[in-house]
Amino acid sequence: MNALVKDPQITWIDVGADTDIPRRGARRLKGPQGEIAIFRTGDGQVFALLDACPHKGGPLSQGIVHGASVTCPLHGRVIDLATGESMGADAGKGCAPVVPLEVREGRLFIGLVRT
Repeated sequence: MNALVKDPQITWIDVGADTDIPRRGARRLKGPQGEIAIFRTGDGQVFALLDACPHKGGPLSQGIVHGASVTCPLHGRVIDLATGESMGADAGKGCAPVVPLEVREGRLFIGLVRT
């Protein structure tokens, strides 16, 4: 799961039930800095990233979730869901920003940074 950020500059927003995200699937929502993808792995962990592959901006929410990673549907770049980092041969070639995510009593909360 993403690291929880306990910071007064973060506003936590309830975005739905954790059961709204299917195993090995994703859902997309609008955020102030762009689209956000929330993923659930096969073992039930949840992660959130900005919904843009660091390669060419492909929609990660439409990719294939496997293990704790997602494969971009456009060009096959594999992204680590916990860090947003490119993996394998593309390691070190960009990052999809991680969005703070917390599960509380079956509800998903994303953390939005106040500017």
